[in-house]
Amino acid sequence: MEITIRKVDKEEVWEIRHKVMWPDKAFDYIKLNDDGLGMHFGLFKESTLISVISLFISNSECQFRKFATLHQEQGKGYGSSLLDYAMKEAQNNGVKKIWCNARMNKANFYKKFGLEETNASFIKDGKQYVIMKKYM
Repeated sequence: MEITIRKVDKEEVWEIRHKVMWPDKAFDYIKLNDDGLGMHFGLFKESTLISVISLFISNSECQFRKFATLHQEQGKGYGSSLLDYAMKEAQNNGVKKIWCNARMNKANFYKKFGLEETNASFIKDGKQYVIMKKYM
């Protein structure tokens, strides 16, 4: 089985974002106003896109957003491979700090990558988030 990770167009990440993150919302809900400014990456199993992440770099800071893996492919290491790849890409682009708005129930996953919870948290559409960060 062949696994590849590569840069993809923003339109390619939208379907997985919608399916995984907000399936009960209108499709346009998962689009970001600044998607055109982001770097989007996808992990392909054979030729099927199964995991996506978007990086938004500003100066030496990077926020990763809309990180999603198809439900039936979760827990198999694909998301971990993609996040590891994305963090290396960020570092290659001179990033000194990477951060995300993590769903609270996923915080332990991000801790495995060296991200730490901050004191900042919020609720969006009934889901609780915590801001997590890592200095590179």
